[in-house]
Amino acid sequence: MATVKRGWMIGLLAAIVAVSGIAGLASDETLWTSYVTTDSQLPADVQEMVLEALMGPEGEYAAYATYAAIIETYGEANPFTNIMASEARHIEALTSILDDYGVPYPEENPYLGLIEVPESLAAAAQAGVDAEIANVDLYEGQLEAVADYPDIYNVFVNLQSASLNQHLPAFERAVARYS
Repeated sequence: MATVKRGWMIGLLAAIVAVSGIAGLASDETLWTSYVTTDSQLPADVQEMVLEALMGPEGEYAAYATYAAIIETYGEANPFTNIMASEARHIEALTSILDDYGVPYPEENPYLGLIEVPESLAAAAQAGVDAEIANVDLYEGQLEAVADYPDIYNVFVNLQSASLNQHLPAFERAVARYS
């Protein structure tokens, strides 16, 4: 069942990534798997999960770059401004874990400057809804696998909660406001 759910989620995420204009970068899974190291205390599969949360198409780097591109195009509009600041904190939480376990990662966000901005704030807000749902699903699919690592588990739970309980409702309100 988990394999079927993950396969369905990957298909959904690929569709979202294609719409958001970062398909060329994010569809190459080696973007994050190439950073897995044998010099870490974490098993390779757990490293991949943390790196995917940071660098994957539904991860924190992509979200930050998306909201930065929207703000650059449309100006400082909420909820994009507030959520972009939150995504920066999410990036810090994940990179702190990677630092603690000696896992390398790109310090520069590889998505910056590559995002195709939606045609309107309403479309951007709907893309935010879709991205936050995908982000919640990403963490849901990884929680069981990281349960033996309380520090990682707690960060994943907190990031998932922020997406579900704060970001998603804010974007849903923005869809109504900008439509």
